[in-house]
Amino acid sequence: MKVLITGATGFIGAAVARAVLAHGDAVRVLVRSTSQTNNLEGLTVEPIQGDLQDPASLKIALAGCQGLYHVAAHYALWDQNPQTFYRINVDGTRNLMLAAGEAGLKRIVYTSTIGTIGLPSERGLGNETMFPSLEQLSGDYKRSKFLAEQEVLKLVRQGLPVVIVNPTAPIGERDIKPTPTGQIIVDFMRGRMLAYIETGMNLVDVEDVAVGHVRAMDQGRIGERYILGNQNLTLRDVCLRLSRLTGRPAPRIRLPWKVVLPMAYLNYWISNAITHSHPRIPLEGVRMAKYFMHYDCTKARKELDLPQTPLEEAFEKSVGWFRAHGYA
Repeated sequence: MKVLITGATGFIGAAVARAVLAHGDAVRVLVRSTSQTNNLEGLTVEPIQGDLQDPASLKIALAGCQGLYHVAAHYALWDQNPQTFYRINVDGTRNLMLAAGEAGLKRIVYTSTIGTIGLPSERGLGNETMFPSLEQLSGDYKRSKFLAEQEVLKLVRQGLPVVIVNPTAPIGERDIKPTPTGQIIVDFMRGRMLAYIETGMNLVDVEDVAVGHVRAMDQGRIGERYILGNQNLTLRDVCLRLSRLTGRPAPRIRLPWKVVLPMAYLNYWISNAITHSHPRIPLEGVRMAKYFMHYDCTKARKELDLPQTPLEEAFEKSVGWFRAHGYA
C-alpha cells in the first residue's frame, strides 16, 4: 500500500515514517518549503511539497495513495499569534480530510492528542469515552485539536474511514524542537529544574506510538479513539528517573500550584508584550498541572496490541539523543 504521511519531519511523524516503512508500505511525505528534513535522512521516502492550508497541493499529494497518516500539527504551548493553531490544526485538518475523501482513500489514521480525552473530576484515569470539560481545554493548542477532532468525527459519520489515535507524552530519539515533554528532560539535563509542581502525566516510548499508528491503520475500528500510552507517573517520579540516568540531583522543592500560577500569568504577559518569545513558565502547562493527567491505555493494548517498552529504556534513548546532539 502507498501512504501519505504529514508531519513526518517532526518527532512523532518521523517515528511513524520509520514504522510504516518497516511494515513494508511505500511512503510519500508532505513537506513545506521551509521544513527541516533532518529526521528523514536515510529513509526511502518520496517527498512532495505542499501545505495543509493549500487544498490544491493536498489533492496532488494524495494522488495514487491508498492510505493517509495525518500526524502534522502546530504543537506548542504558546504562540504570539494564537490563530495559527486554528489555521493549521482545524482548517488544515479539514482541508486534508476533504481531499482524502475525494481521493477515495481506503484508510486514514488521524493523530489527535491526549488533551482531547477527558479526566474525572476526582483524581482517576481518563479513557476514550470521556471528553474534556471547558476548564480542561486549557490553551489554544488543546482547543484547536479538540475542534479538529470534532471535524474528523463529523466526517466519519459521513462515511470517511478514519481511526483516531491519542498519544500521551512521548519520549525518545529525534525530538528535534523539542516537545514540551522533551523540554522537561532538556531543562533537567541543563540543571534548570530547581523545583517542581506535583502533577501527573502518562509517558510512552515514541517508537511504541509509531507502531500504534500502523496497527490502527491495519486493525483499528473506524471512528474509534485509541489512547497510545504506557505508564502513569508523577513529575517527581520523572525527575528521580532522570537523576539516576544523568547523575544530577532531583529537585527537592515542591511548589504549590497556586503559587506558580500567578508567576506563569506574569511570564505570559511579558512574552506577549515585551520579549515576543516563548515563556519560560508556560501558562497552559501550569494550568493543566492541577490535573493528574493519568489514563487507562487498556483499549489500545487489547485491540491494537500496543507495545509497552519499559520507560527506563525510553528515558535512556531520550537522554542519550539529547546529549549526543548538543542539547545539554
